[in-house]
Amino acid sequence: MFLHSVNLWNLAFYVFMVFLATLGLWDVFFGFEENKCSMSYMFEYPEYQKIELPKKLAKRYPAYELYLYGEGSYAEEHKILPLTGIPVLFLPGNAGSYKQVRSIGSIALRKAEDIDFKYHFDFFSVNFNEELVALYGGSLQKQTKFVHECIKTILKLYKGQEFAPKSVAIIGHSMGGLVARALLTLKNFKHDLINLLITQATPHVAPVMPLDRFITDFYTTVNNYWILNARHINLTTLSVAGGFRDYQVRSGLTFLPKLSHHTSALSVVSSAVPKTWVSTDHLSIVWCKQLQLTTVRAFFDLIDADTKQESEKIYFTFPLENHRKIYTHVYCQSTMLDTNSWIFACINSTSMCLQGVDLSWKAELLPTIKYLTLRLQDYPSLSHLVVYVPSVRGSKFVVDCEFFKKEKRYIQLPVTHLFSFGLSSRKVVLNTNGLYYNLELLNFGQIYQAFKINVVSKCSAVKEEITSIYRLHIPWSYEDSLTIAQAPSSTEISLKLHIAQPENNTHVALFKMYTSSDCRYEVTVKTSFSQILGQVVRFHGGALPAYVVSNILLAYRGQLYSLFSTGCCLEYATMLDKEAKPYKVDPFVIIIKFLLGYKWFKELWDVLLLPELDAVILTCQSMCFPLISLILFLFGTCTAYWSGLLSSASVRLLSSLWLALKRPSELPKDIKMISPDLPFLTIVLIIVSWTTCGALAILLSYLYYVFKVVHLQASLTTFKNSQPVNPKHSRRSEKKSNHHKDSSIHHLRLSANDAEDSLRMHSTVINLLTWIVLLSMPSLIYWLKNLRYYFKLNPDPCKPLAFILIPTMAILGNTYTVSIKSSKLLKTTSQFPLPLAVGVIAFGSAHLYRLPCFVFIPLLLHALCNFM
Repeated sequence: MFLHSVNLWNLAFYVFMVFLATLGLWDVFFGFEENKCSMSYMFEYPEYQKIELPKKLAKRYPAYELYLYGEGSYAEEHKILPLTGIPVLFLPGNAGSYKQVRSIGSIALRKAEDIDFKYHFDFFSVNFNEELVALYGGSLQKQTKFVHECIKTILKLYKGQEFAPKSVAIIGHSMGGLVARALLTLKNFKHDLINLLITQATPHVAPVMPLDRFITDFYTTVNNYWILNARHINLTTLSVAGGFRDYQVRSGLTFLPKLSHHTSALSVVSSAVPKTWVSTDHLSIVWCKQLQLTTVRAFFDLIDADTKQESEKIYFTFPLENHRKIYTHVYCQSTMLDTNSWIFACINSTSMCLQGVDLSWKAELLPTIKYLTLRLQDYPSLSHLVVYVPSVRGSKFVVDCEFFKKEKRYIQLPVTHLFSFGLSSRKVVLNTNGLYYNLELLNFGQIYQAFKINVVSKCSAVKEEITSIYRLHIPWSYEDSLTIAQAPSSTEISLKLHIAQPENNTHVALFKMYTSSDCRYEVTVKTSFSQILGQVVRFHGGALPAYVVSNILLAYRGQLYSLFSTGCCLEYATMLDKEAKPYKVDPFVIIIKFLLGYKWFKELWDVLLLPELDAVILTCQSMCFPLISLILFLFGTCTAYWSGLLSSASVRLLSSLWLALKRPSELPKDIKMISPDLPFLTIVLIIVSWTTCGALAILLSYLYYVFKVVHLQASLTTFKNSQPVNPKHSRRSEKKSNHHKDSSIHHLRLSANDAEDSLRMHSTVINLLTWIVLLSMPSLIYWLKNLRYYFKLNPDPCKPLAFILIPTMAILGNTYTVSIKSSKLLKTTSQFPLPLAVGVIAFGSAHLYRLPCFVFIPLLLHALCNFM
């Protein structure tokens, strides 16, 4: 019946939208490089020594614990406190385990053994009971306060030592990094208790899924504090993102808020970290060997300056004076990666270098080479370039240097248009025998752009394997990515951004090529439509529930109005096709956003205490796509259609099971709005909401409502099966039933047509209620997980909603269209869903916890139609 109400063109549209959504989802979940992270292993059995906390603290936080990580003899020795190392505290993230500290803890222990424990780190880890803090924000403040107490407890373990530490370093994974930043917002917290903060895949900008107001309030408090107090925060902070492999937390969210005075904060994608150069997923970022080795080296470099001396030195000298008139740049590269200082320059020297300067710190490291590029006019006093070669004792290495003109190596390559759909391309051929090329990717700076670059290398006859490196360099953010290719070959590389180019930034994205002079290269760029869809899903997929609910509200409005105007309720799919139009929603949001640009309207907006428009928030985060609201609305229409089909099929399936297990039911003879057991059931569920968890009471009410709808469907099926096949007789019976219904004022009887109308209306209501239940599930899961510690969820984001929704669902479960057709409130009720559909998009796309507030209003009015 549901499919019969949709014409073939609409069905083809819904299928096509599913196809587009599938392309986008495929790009997000599978369209990235393979996992190149090496697994980190423990050399000895890991042990987690529980640190005894003060009794008051343990009683206040019964679900939380503090552990010290160790292995083998180290673990045995440190069971007897106090400690002698340097404290590092690991904070797990959403549903994270305290045991995730073992990767970096084990590597740091091996590093300490290499230097005979001259220095070593003591790694502590907090057990947050694997709480779902990314979905339920009510415990974030509690976690923050517990970490503060843990820091004070850790420092007490070093009392009596000659050089007892006065601060700790913190590594925070996922939401653990946000908790670490929140420490600074505590009233009694001393900032000098933290000396270093490293966050891994932490969404600093905004929550991934804003499912309750507690989490958004927590973000607002933390980010506002860091921005307003940036001048006084003297904390070295490093945020590491996982890149495109991390589809749980997109890298754009991990970049720390821009602080004008705060210069000791750095945000970087793991693929741009030297000696790492790989993308990590959300979990592998804590065990990726390449990244953990780099992190541990950074820790030891902060305390250990290790120097080396070498003999049998060899130097290659390149005079600069004769080349200044012809060339603009000099480029040198070396495959000897182990030497720190390798390239120098002589200052105003002739036959002998009397004064020199080390240029090695300007060099950059790549997986197979390190290189240096100098613009000659920036160094007028330099006379010679000197490359140092250590004693290699038979080892093979390569040093290459060349002079070049910028216009020959810096080549402009405009990207193709967004809507070319990959049908057109741009190509550039590199014919000169150079070692280094810079392709300037013109007009590439928006997050909705995505391209595929194909590099074809053709080499002359060479016996040895030739390695080429292709690097995408984004000058406005640290999100470089590397691709290593063996020549000759054909290599395809994806180009897309984590951060859009700032408005006042004039830099150009660069595609850097470290090539071989024996090869010729062809570079082709074209738009990737599937990756554009992937960017839509990646950046705006979280807003889809708002657009789905908006579509359902529009269809709900159409059903209510058809019931008011014609006396019958049309099919959900028919109303979705007729009413769910983007021009009914988007223009209002666009107009409001435009007017907010005027001071007088913004002041009026603030006087009315209205929240900030979500579209304005997205603009501030540089997340605006062309036509993004239209695209999301169409995806929402498609999702609303298929979810309606699913709910309708589920009701029919459950009713069939009901008929198979129970004897056939009959249509109710008398319609009663309030059955004898309804007040009792409502009171019980409200008590459940008050004493335990609001989401639990909402779920139980929802199941009661679904049961009533399934029972009605079973009754209608039984009635139809019992009727004679003769359609004329069926229509006469229907007329008699309707006549009896019209002549009865106080005792309404339910006909088959009324039952079908009611089921159509109930199907839409179930769709709306399903989204409310889904959005409230995280707090229910959190409550169930912590039930052994707390019987009552506090704070409870769903409790106020439950008090209103429980009686509303109870009444709607006994509501039939025949009982509200003549209601004076029905016309008003049918007008409310339209402005609420606009409100859902305006205020709920970036704040999903607001959606139930827009949904329960028309449901409440629908229920009141039974009494007015």
